[in-house]
Amino acid sequence: MKNIYRIVFTLAVFTLLFTPEKNVYAKKKGESITMAGSTTVLPIAQKTAEVFMNKNPDVNISVRGGGSSVGVAAIIDGTVDIGNSSRPIQTKELALGRSKGRILKEIPIARDGIAVIVHKDNPVENLSLEQLRDIFTGKIANWKELGGKNMPIVVVSRDTSSGTFEIFKEKVLKNAKVKDQAIMTAANQAVLTTVMDTPGAIGYVGIGFVSDDIKVLSINGIKASKDSVIKGTYPVSRKLYMYVNGEPQGLVKRYIDFVLSEEGQSIVEEIGYVRVK
Repeated sequence: MKNIYRIVFTLAVFTLLFTPEKNVYAKKKGESITMAGSTTVLPIAQKTAEVFMNKNPDVNISVRGGGSSVGVAAIIDGTVDIGNSSRPIQTKELALGRSKGRILKEIPIARDGIAVIVHKDNPVENLSLEQLRDIFTGKIANWKELGGKNMPIVVVSRDTSSGTFEIFKEKVLKNAKVKDQAIMTAANQAVLTTVMDTPGAIGYVGIGFVSDDIKVLSINGIKASKDSVIKGTYPVSRKLYMYVNGEPQGLVKRYIDFVLSEEGQSIVEEIGYVRVK
């Protein structure tokens, strides 16, 4: 009889040690989301994640930047649940995803205008797209050529992993090469800080990063603003995206639904971008 009790007890201990632990880890995994990518999308991801976690204390959302190309590569490789991007995914990236058994779904979560910024003491107010292209490719090198001070132009650009760079290169540079002497930076905030501290500098950031510490130039007579993005009149506008593998499911769906909800889209506006819904 003692042997029977010993067997029953052993089985009970085995069950307690192994079965519940497996369920606990499954639950923990289901209560977490990882995101990476665009530094333009980063403020939206951070704030919506913070609010969502406050509403759901058992949920953990990890958010990091790195650039749009990093976010897209991460969702293709399956190392994150959501890849954030400030540019549409490329055909070759979709093909790479399919080769790895991943069908990437594009979810627009906001709209943005890429604001061209200069030092706040710069007297220049407006540039044409052609002038802007000539500045960033090196054809125009001094502000006096544009009605400004006799001062060298310091070009500040995003690096090639940036979706903001890809859109700027396509819409402004017409795929021409940025001048070799340009300062290439890894984030919107780095562009903002460099332009703020450099009297001759010019750069570009998402409108969510615009501050009173710099000056925003009009392009073709139109300044980047929520209104010009909504109306479609600003020439360097775009959508911002979150990418997932297949149709969103479970916690990822709940979070994305929150981002696209009235509350989530209000957060998008509070940060300085334009809602998509």
